Amino acid sequence: MLLAERPMNGYQLRFEFEARTGATWPLNIGQAYTTLQRLERDGLVVPHPDEDSEVFGLTENGVAAVRAWWESPVERSRPARDELAIKLTLAVTAADVDVARVVQSQRTESMRMLHEYTRLKADGRASGSGDRAWLLLLDSLIFQAEAEVRWLDHVEATVMRDRRLVAPTSGNDQKEVPTARSTGARQ
Repeated sequence: MLLAERPMNGYQLRFEFEARTGATWPLNIGQAYTTLQRLERDGLVVPHPDEDSEVFGLTENGVAAVRAWWESPVERSRPARDELAIKLTLAVTAADVDVARVVQSQRTESMRMLHEYTRLKADGRASGSGDRAWLLLLDSLIFQAEAEVRWLDHVEATVMRDRRLVAPTSGNDQKEVPTARSTGARQ
C-alpha cells in the first residue's frame, strides 16, 4: 500500500507505517524486509538500486494487488487470536483460578486504556492539529476498549449466575439451586 506512493526501503516503510498509525502497531524492521522479499518473490515488487540502499517499487501486478486490497472488505470469517479471550475461556474451566479476580484485573486495565485513548483524542482535538487518521484510529481503540469492558461485565455476570445455579453441598457433590427457569416459574 505504501509502495503505491513511491519506492521505499524497509526502514522507510517502517517509518511511514508507524507514522501513519501513531506507532500503535510497531513494525519490526526484519518483518519489513521479510515482507519485501516475499513480495519480490511473488512478482509484486522489484528492487531499484539507490545511492544509499536498495528501494523497492511496485510492479504492474503489485499495483493491481494494491487496488484489489483497497477495494476488498476485510474478512472476519476467522477471528484474530485474542489473548484475553483465550485467558478467560481457560480461566472459567480451571479449578483453581479466581475468575472474578482475573476479570477485575483486566477491567481495571481496560478502563485505564479507555481513559488514556480518550485523553489522547481530547488532546488532539484541543491542539487543533489533530491528524484525522490518528483521531479515527483513537476512535477505533476507544470503541474496542468499550466493547471489551462490556464483554468483561458479561463474563462476570455469566460466571456469577453459573455459581448461583450450582451450589456446593457436603463433600465434592454439587446440586442445582432452584431458579425460576428450573422450577417453571415465570420470569
